[in-house]
Amino acid sequence: MLLAEHSDNWDKNVNTTTDFKRLQELPIITETINRDEQPMNVMRYFSPLLKEPSLIDDLPTGIRVRKFDETSAKEFSMLMSRAQNTGQPVIPVIVDSYGGQVYSLMSMISDIKHSKIPVATIVQGKAMSCGAILFSFGTEGYRYMDPDSTLMIHDVSSMGWGKVEEIKASAEETDRLNQKIYSMMAENCGHHKDYFLDIVHEKGHSDWFLEADACKKHNLANHLHVPELKIRATVEFEFK
Repeated sequence: MLLAEHSDNWDKNVNTTTDFKRLQELPIITETINRDEQPMNVMRYFSPLLKEPSLIDDLPTGIRVRKFDETSAKEFSMLMSRAQNTGQPVIPVIVDSYGGQVYSLMSMISDIKHSKIPVATIVQGKAMSCGAILFSFGTEGYRYMDPDSTLMIHDVSSMGWGKVEEIKASAEETDRLNQKIYSMMAENCGHHKDYFLDIVHEKGHSDWFLEADACKKHNLANHLHVPELKIRATVEFEFK
């Protein structure tokens, strides 16, 4: 895991209205400040490998997805909404997950579909089950994967109990979700709707693990590296 590095050249005698402690919590790798000019030019590099930015509304927002549950889906929706209003050109979504609840995944997919700006999905470590599906919803040309990462695709699973008719209904819903997810994933990657379903079927419906090169071959990943988002901002100091 990368750690944020901060410039030690900050003039600690200058008082600003910015909470510097909160700035230190941001995923800033380097920071260059020229104090001889006004306004001062600030260059910050935000890496998607680091934790999400602090919740300051006008700063670029990145999203890290580790879980797929109701709480994670709500947080994802909140951050997606905030990112629409920061002026950033792309929303980085970093996926490092073993998977989770499929209905939470569907909620996150809906948020991505309604985004007004491109969404870059980035696999760091692993994208399995729901994580693999979410990764495929990155805007075409914006799906990145670390070369050492792993992706895993498999059928939707469920646990049913109760009366016979209730178990049948649960099985039918699971099959519907399975067909829908495979179809959407194939469409995202430019394949016919049964492309991934057929491959999993040929493998006996077992877990299908893919390395980064294989993901590139199947057009799941567009790029086999982790990108950096460069942010330019201007800070003005006024003394009266």
